Amino acid sequence: MRIPDPGQIRSLHERHAPTAEAFTSVHSHCETVWSIAGQLLSAPHLAHLDAELVRAGCLLHDIGVYRLYGDDGRLDHANYVRHGLLGHELLAAEGFPEPLCRFCSHHTGVGLTRHDVETQRLPLPVADYLPKTAEERLVMYADKFHTKSRPTRFLTPAGYSAFIGRYGEEKVTAFEALRAEFGDPDLDRLTPVLP
Repeated sequence: MRIPDPGQIRSLHERHAPTAEAFTSVHSHCETVWSIAGQLLSAPHLAHLDAELVRAGCLLHDIGVYRLYGDDGRLDHANYVRHGLLGHELLAAEGFPEPLCRFCSHHTGVGLTRHDVETQRLPLPVADYLPKTAEERLVMYADKFHTKSRPTRFLTPAGYSAFIGRYGEEKVTAFEALRAEFGDPDLDRLTPVLP
C-alpha cells in the first residue's frame, strides 16, 4: 500500500479546505495529533506499529470536517459526528485504499457501536465504527488529547475520561483500555502546532 507523505497530505487538505481558516484549524490539529502519537510510538512496546501508517492516519483523520462547512463559512456543529464518515468518503473518492479511509470513519470518541448509533439517534448509517488495528486505535487515542476549539488546548487523561463518561461507564472502560495499551502522553513536553 502506498502511503502519502506529509507534503502530499498537506496538499490534499489545501485542496479540500473551504477557507484558509478551516485549513489552519483542521490541519494544525492533525499535525498536533501526530506529535502526540509520535511521542507515544517512542515506547519500546509499540515498536511493532507502522509509524508511517500512524502518521498518515493522524494527518488524515479529520479531513472530513471540511465537508461540514456551509457556504457561509460556518461549521455545522449539529452534524459534526458525521465528519469521520465524510472523510472516509472523501478519501475513497480520491482513490485512497480502505486502510487509510478507516482512520477517518473509525476514530470518533472511543469508537462508536451500532448500539450507540441507534440509541443516540446519530445521523450515521447503523453500523459499528470501531478501530480494528493497533494503528487505528493509536490514532483514535492520540486524538483524544487535543481539541480544535479556539483557543486549541490539550486534554488530560482525567479530563477526557470525565468528558467521555457522559456517554456511559463502558466508554470510560474503553478509554482506560487504550491508556493501558498506549500509555499517557507527556502533554507538558508537547506544543500544539499553531496556525
